[in-house]
Amino acid sequence: MRLGRIAAVLAVGIAMAGSTPAGAHPRADDDSLRAAARGSGVRIGTAVDMSALAADTPYREGVAREFDTVTPENVMKWEAVEPQPGVYDWAAADRLVDFARQNGQLVRGHTLVWHSQNPAWLTEATYTPAQLRTILRNHIFAEMGHFKGRIWAWDVANEVFNEDGTLRDTIWLRALGPGYIADAFRWAHQADPKALLFLNDYNNEGINAKSDAYFALVKQLRAQGVPVHGYGMQGHLAVHYGFPDTVLENVRRFDKLGLKTAFTEVDVRMQLPTDSAKVQAQAEGFGSLLRACLLVKHCVSYTVWGFTDKYSWVPGVFEGEGSATPADENFQVKPAWNTLRDTFLLVRR
Repeated sequence: MRLGRIAAVLAVGIAMAGSTPAGAHPRADDDSLRAAARGSGVRIGTAVDMSALAADTPYREGVAREFDTVTPENVMKWEAVEPQPGVYDWAAADRLVDFARQNGQLVRGHTLVWHSQNPAWLTEATYTPAQLRTILRNHIFAEMGHFKGRIWAWDVANEVFNEDGTLRDTIWLRALGPGYIADAFRWAHQADPKALLFLNDYNNEGINAKSDAYFALVKQLRAQGVPVHGYGMQGHLAVHYGFPDTVLENVRRFDKLGLKTAFTEVDVRMQLPTDSAKVQAQAEGFGSLLRACLLVKHCVSYTVWGFTDKYSWVPGVFEGEGSATPADENFQVKPAWNTLRDTFLLVRR
C-alpha cells in the first residue's frame, strides 16, 4: 500500500470529520455517497426498511441515489420468509432484490442462521437433533436456492459468540454442537457457490475476547476447508461509551488471513438531546470505521444500518437514545454524512 494513500486516510481523520456544515439536503447523483465511493474499492451500503421503501418517496429516492449495496433490515430473516413449516413468503425480499437490480445495486443477504427472529414453529416445538439438522439444512437451501445468483454476499452465521468469547447458547449449539457453524457454511456454498459467505457480529470491531474467538474460529474453519469468505463487523457504536481504538489492528489481522472484511450495520447512537459535541463525536465514530476499512486490502463494503433517523431502530430499543444515523428525520445530512463522503473522495484505491 502506498504511503501517500495511508497519509491521506489519516489526514481525513484529523481534518475532515464534521468539517462540512450539516443541514444540506441529500445530494444530486454526481455528489452522492455512491459516487464518492466509486473507485475506492469499498462499496457503500444501507439497510432498507421495506415499508418505508414502498410508502416514502424521499426515502426510496435516497436509497436508490446514495448507495450501491442494500441489506434487508428484516425481510430475509427466517420468521419472515418461512412463517409456517414449508410455507414460504418471498414477496417482500423479492421486491428489494428487484429494486436493487433496477438501480444497479448489489444485495447483502441477512441472515441465514441466528438465535433471534426465528419463527414460532421452530422455537416453540421440540425436535430431535436429527430433525433440527434437517430443518436448518432445508432452510439454507430453500432461501439461498430462491435467490441463487441474485445475492452478492450472505451473513451465514450471525452473532454466534458471547462477549467473553464462548459460543452463544442457542438451539443449534445445544442440539448440533459447535459443528453447526461449519455445516451452515458448507450448505450455503453448495446452495450458491458464487455468493460470498460471512460471519457477522457486534462488539467485535476492535480486539477483544469476542473478536479473538472469531479469529480462532476462522483459522480453524479454513484449515478444515470450510468456505468462510468474510468477517462482518456490525459497528453499532455509541458516543457515550467511546469507540474501540484497535479497529484497524483487528481488521488487519483478518485481512492477513486472506479473508474479506466488511462493516455491515454501522450506526452511532447518542443520549438525547443532541448537541454539537455529540454530533461531532458521532462523525468521528462513523469515520474511524471507514478509515480502517480503507486502510486494508480486502475490506469490501461499509454499510450503515439505515441512513435516516426517521426509520432508525435505536429509539425503540435504547431508551433515551437516538440520532444514530448520518441524516435526521427530515433527510437533512449531519457531519457524519459529510465525513463519509469526504473520506471516500480523498482516498481512492
